Amino acid sequence: KSGHGLSASPTPQTLPRHTMAALLRAAGVSRTASKAMQQTRGYKVAVLGAAGGIGQPCGLLMKMNPLVTELSLYDIAGTPGVAADVSHINTAAQVKGFAGDAELGAALKDCDVVIIPAGVPRKPGMTRDDLFKINAGIVAGLTDAVATHCPKAMINMISNPVNSTVPIAAEVLKKRGVYDPKKLFGVTTLDVVRAKTFYAEKNGLETAKVDVPVVGGHAGITILPLWSQATPKAAMTDDVIDALTKRTQDGGTEVVAAKAGKGSATLSMAYAGALFADACLRAKNGEAGVVECTYVESSVTEVPFFASKVTLGKEGVETVHGLGDISAYEQKALDGMMGELKDSIGKGVEFAKAL
Repeated sequence: KSGHGLSASPTPQTLPRHTMAALLRAAGVSRTASKAMQQTRGYKVAVLGAAGGIGQPCGLLMKMNPLVTELSLYDIAGTPGVAADVSHINTAAQVKGFAGDAELGAALKDCDVVIIPAGVPRKPGMTRDDLFKINAGIVAGLTDAVATHCPKAMINMISNPVNSTVPIAAEVLKKRGVYDPKKLFGVTTLDVVRAKTFYAEKNGLETAKVDVPVVGGHAGITILPLWSQATPKAAMTDDVIDALTKRTQDGGTEVVAAKAGKGSATLSMAYAGALFADACLRAKNGEAGVVECTYVESSVTEVPFFASKVTLGKEGVETVHGLGDISAYEQKALDGMMGELKDSIGKGVEFAKAL
């Protein structure tokens, strides 16, 4: 007989909540069912690009989140089916599907959090530059709609290249006179998820108890895991540190190669996206001490956007934390990424200004 106590079947009302709580606990997020029950009100969340490889599992995970009472699933096509499917899940969130430009406004109306995984994924041989040409326009259009229909929403940007799409969104919102740097986030959580997994596996630690801050950006050498600040502490040789750093930086490429032309990191990205959206919702709901690494407008370094630890509050960003003490290896990597980060940000700003 399995040791999972399945025979003591839980009541239907508690099942979804505990499922989500277990998911989040596994990721080291402290959240209890009682905290979810203390919510002041429900929240409306939209997933833009909800029929895609990231959007579908992300929508599923948001349907499981007890803080979500309304879930809008939007895409250019295919969303009525995805919404019908997800809507049958016995959790509280009401699900609606929206397809095509004409329905985008209704999908976004009065949203609290907007998750944007829209655009094309990276295929083998594709550079992030190739991605930029397609996704930049998509992101600009969707952000413009957010400015119209839910200007106060927290925007969780997943569409790559994040190093450029976040600055694009910022410029679009500035043009519309509704830019609030506290509300715009580049989701770099997958870098953190990977760093935690790889660090725990390498050092024989329990994954759920590991923490590794990841700073910089969300592409290649701009991704910098701060192993010197990882907890619990584990002694690693320079070679191991270098190998783990490179594996974290190339995590997306590892998945693209393994899928052999059939896609990119969609499931782990959806999980990371749902984790970050949950952090935003918990902070919005008044939970104190919610800290996540995320790519935001920042004065931590010389570049205007940078990912570091951020304390989230009811209105979005509460505090952007500095880097703290970093090793010589990390300092060198930090210096080495600045040129690329600057270029990616500049490219995004330039694109948006030319619109």
